[in-house]
Amino acid sequence: MMFLKPRYISSPFQTCKRLFSKTSIMASDEALLEVRKKTGLITLNRPKALNALNLPMIRTIHPVLKAWNTDNDIGCVIIKGAGEKAFCAGGDVKSIAVNRGSDLGKEFFKEEYRLNLEIGQLSKPYVALINGITMGGGVGLSVHGRYRVATEKTLFAMPETAIGLFPDVGGGHFLPRLEGKLGLFLALTGNRLKARDLLFSGVATHFVDTRELPYLEDELLNLEDPSHETVKDVLDSYHNKCHDPETLFTLHDKVDTINKLFGGKDIESIFQALENDGSEWAVKQLETLKKMSPVSMKITMRQLEEGGKLSLAETLKMEYRMSQGCMENDDFYEGIRAVLIDRDHSPKWSPSTIEGVSQELEDSYFQRLSEDRELVF
Repeated sequence: MMFLKPRYISSPFQTCKRLFSKTSIMASDEALLEVRKKTGLITLNRPKALNALNLPMIRTIHPVLKAWNTDNDIGCVIIKGAGEKAFCAGGDVKSIAVNRGSDLGKEFFKEEYRLNLEIGQLSKPYVALINGITMGGGVGLSVHGRYRVATEKTLFAMPETAIGLFPDVGGGHFLPRLEGKLGLFLALTGNRLKARDLLFSGVATHFVDTRELPYLEDELLNLEDPSHETVKDVLDSYHNKCHDPETLFTLHDKVDTINKLFGGKDIESIFQALENDGSEWAVKQLETLKKMSPVSMKITMRQLEEGGKLSLAETLKMEYRMSQGCMENDDFYEGIRAVLIDRDHSPKWSPSTIEGVSQELEDSYFQRLSEDRELVF
């Protein structure tokens, strides 16, 4: 990380000029940044940790990405994960939990969300090669960009309600913009989408077989004049070669059911609708929801309701307030203990039922913070 000196950050254009030649590679141990011709390449480099995003990686990537956006010699940005298993399995929430009481829970979310907005506002083509596991923080590094390329190995989920959190990193912005109640269903249940399902749901823009991925990446990296038009042409050509129009969305026969059963005004209504339906599928979803943090489900539903009316920046500001509420209460730490530390998968939520979540408690997650704590862009 020593190459990212503060004096460079003050001038983004000069940052690029001084940090990179056209073939140079800059690297921390956990994030690699390269410029090839006119394309910047970011590689998440923690394969043993499924490329989980931590604060040093964020601090490595963000200033360079910002610099690339103002450098006329950079026409396109690509981001991918090292190894064959994951693009990025999420944020390194375990480190935040085990450092309870430190400033990490403030700094991590604040800087992660600023990176998410940078990606969302990037003027240049941003191509996320979401091959393998893509969850949580990995979704934030990809879904706000212009192009998201899934493969047959892609596994997508926002499983935060199972760890006492909520689908953050701008989930409140993109999830309610999926068709019908699909986003709410994914947010509450943590349901996983695979391969072409990401295309049908709108999470991905393109689908490419993994055997074609190296050729796609090489062609993008060697574009003489990368632009939205030329990048899209390359992506479309590989997508058309690999996409099977006969393949159906695995939830195609459940879309109407999801819209009906997850269309209630609150979590209690959704629980009641699933119970009244009584089908095998509905019973399974109800069993799943009963394992989730009641507080997380309550604030997640409100997050998506509010986020559907907000810009990405406004959503991220709201989510930062929510994240700090999670840092101040017990469910997040209990969820991390149960899922990632002890792994007994038996969290003791507080309160333990959705009926026990008072309006006052729910509201507390959305209240403005003091001026010195608010997320500012």
